[in-house]
Amino acid sequence: MNRSFWIIAIINFINALSFTVLIPTIYQYGREFNLSDFEISFLFAIFSIAQFFATPIIGKLSDRFGRRPLLIISLFGTVIGNLLAGTAPNATVLFLARFLDGVTGGNVSVAQAVISDVTTPANRAKGFGIFGASLGLGFIMGPVVSLVAQQRSLGTSFLVSAAFAAIALVLTIFFLPETLPARTTTETNIFDLGLKDLVKGLTFPRLGILFIINLCVGTTFTLFTFAFQPYYLKVLHQDNNSLTLLFLAIGVVSVIVQIKGVKILTKYMNLVKILCLGLFFRSLSFILMPVIPDIHFFLIIAMLFSLSNSLVQPMISTLISLNTSPEEQGKMSGLNASYLSAANGIGPIIAGLMVDRRHPETYGYPLYIAGIFTFIVLFFAIQNRHKYTPRIVPTTI
Repeated sequence: MNRSFWIIAIINFINALSFTVLIPTIYQYGREFNLSDFEISFLFAIFSIAQFFATPIIGKLSDRFGRRPLLIISLFGTVIGNLLAGTAPNATVLFLARFLDGVTGGNVSVAQAVISDVTTPANRAKGFGIFGASLGLGFIMGPVVSLVAQQRSLGTSFLVSAAFAAIALVLTIFFLPETLPARTTTETNIFDLGLKDLVKGLTFPRLGILFIINLCVGTTFTLFTFAFQPYYLKVLHQDNNSLTLLFLAIGVVSVIVQIKGVKILTKYMNLVKILCLGLFFRSLSFILMPVIPDIHFFLIIAMLFSLSNSLVQPMISTLISLNTSPEEQGKMSGLNASYLSAANGIGPIIAGLMVDRRHPETYGYPLYIAGIFTFIVLFFAIQNRHKYTPRIVPTTI
């Protein structure tokens, strides 16, 4: 791996820190502005919705003008967006800040393009593995930093996030060279969002089934993400500090499972069986979480969720890759990311429509729906397994 690779890996780690510092605080921060649960659901969703529309444009611009300038613009948008959010005088500015961060939020997709530029086909899988590990490490450390920042105020988390993004921006400006070997010269409409491709992608042989599974899985996860925080705070009567520590524990378990657990399981089970196993326990976790409003019971189920959820996304990504020709890996990965962005915008809004802070028990409803829907996805995955089971299955991952 060359120097540019390790620089982008460090930038990705810092960028992950910047993102995960915010996760435990967004719900409570929205409450400080007297937002309703439904309005907070839009606060969750607006970032992903803006990112969904902006990412294809940013990708095309990076093909035309280079990776480095677009990464600089994306990181600069994150810095300004989080500075605005952390100092927002009212809810309107807060929403605009989250929108700005989303509409310039091509950080990860551009960074992935850099990895593709600086690695050979032979070591690309290893490169993306290291890239993913840097992301995972950021997800572990982010909640710790968030816990420290929250001791001052919830808004401080956004300012700390902006500071991390600023560090990544400086590294990009002064240390990351342009990696695009040849810029696109073909005239294309950069504002074509590829919506036709998104619809068409769901009908692709073998891949379409996986895209549908991923879209549904992403939606259930964001249903959980939105309901998880208020349920923990309002029904279980815990504080934001313990919530942040729980996010840390979930992150640690997830990284261990993805690094060690997946490798062990693939020795005894094929990828489709591991996916179905993960979906089963994931759906069971969702349904069990709100059954008994007891913190100890909840923590046990949360760990079961973390174990099972850590299996699902790696299996879907691997199955998509194994069912894709080498020359279309980038395109299909981009489509997959777009479906996840769409799911990230859908889930919180659905959850926001279901809950009512005057009746705290309603915070469990999205969890029940997520569990039932995941069972339906599991049934769909089992019924159609012959359509996406790869013809050539690796012995290890």
